[in-house]
Amino acid sequence: MKIHEYQAKDLLKTYGIPIPKGITIKNKEDAIKAWESLNKANLVVKAQIHSGGRGKAGGIRIVNTRKELEEYVSHLLGSTLFTEQTGDEGKPVEYLLIEEAVEFKKELYLGFTVDRSRACISMILSSEGGIEIEKVAASTPEKVVVENIEPLLGLKDFYITRALVSAGIDAKYFRKIALVAKGLYRLFIEKDCSLAEINPLVITANDELLAVDAKINFDDNALFRHPGILSLRDYKQENPLETEAAKYNLNYIKLKGNVGCMVNGAGLAMATMDLIKLVGAEPANFLDVGGGATSNMVKEGLKILVSDKDVKVIFINIFGGILRCDTLANGVVEAARELHIELPIVIRLEGTNVEEGKRILKEAGLKFITALDMGEAAVKVAELLGKKEING
Repeated sequence: MKIHEYQAKDLLKTYGIPIPKGITIKNKEDAIKAWESLNKANLVVKAQIHSGGRGKAGGIRIVNTRKELEEYVSHLLGSTLFTEQTGDEGKPVEYLLIEEAVEFKKELYLGFTVDRSRACISMILSSEGGIEIEKVAASTPEKVVVENIEPLLGLKDFYITRALVSAGIDAKYFRKIALVAKGLYRLFIEKDCSLAEINPLVITANDELLAVDAKINFDDNALFRHPGILSLRDYKQENPLETEAAKYNLNYIKLKGNVGCMVNGAGLAMATMDLIKLVGAEPANFLDVGGGATSNMVKEGLKILVSDKDVKVIFINIFGGILRCDTLANGVVEAARELHIELPIVIRLEGTNVEEGKRILKEAGLKFITALDMGEAAVKVAELLGKKEING
């Protein structure tokens, strides 16, 4: 789960990490109050959306007068912001963060994330923070220092010191940066984060540290432990199909392809998407209904696939185990009748009660396209799409 910058900064503050003075607003009247309250000649106005690249997309601006502030706020609030990360859909701007502009002499990057290949948390530090951090990592990777933290040790001082020395940061800032790193690490652990980063962490003209921007993501599987964090969720920033799927405990991720996939099991889902790409098409989603899916869950999953305008063909690939093939077939038939589905549906079934599942599909009187195995199913998907669409 993602949260907005202003929410992330509120969390940083509770962990003793300094942030600029700012006010979050959602209308023009609040902007005027913010101008009067902050009482600074230079203010930074930031669109609050779940995406990076806001500055390059016109979502961040420094304003010097009240008139500039009012005009920019009127332009930004209620608009849709398009960045490199949002794609063509964009993100709605309903909140703005207005902060005092900060004079600084150095930008750093500090973050924690999970390194699944090493089964540990990694601290990432760079002396070249800011909006070009991706380019820094790509062109000069030696400027990005990674410390893999031993889980049984936690974030010890030697990790921080070693990273600071490797990054070439002036020793007079070591103590202050260490305090920020320890606070951010505690937040990461205690709130079950998957990512917590400050970019940039700036050194001001007075040699103080400030978290000018922050991004925090949380592990969805741990949200039951953090009702306060869950309350920060902004569903309008999320894909509506993914939000709908979550209501039925379906594992769904929207992609940009043309084949709607319904599969049980993450491994089978990945193999199915590989097959789709192998025949020249593109998966429109990742949808794992899970081993314990009911007929109703299958029906709701199919509804989600049909509601995706990008989907041209539906591919259902089920290996029956806990989810029996007849249960899947009943859900598909119910959904197809209820929704009057016109899209072609290719179905491959194998496993528990497979013959009963095939019988249900055959006797439904609907135009399902069945396949004996995954390879045959993928070929039929390609044929239905047609070479022109696949190659185009």
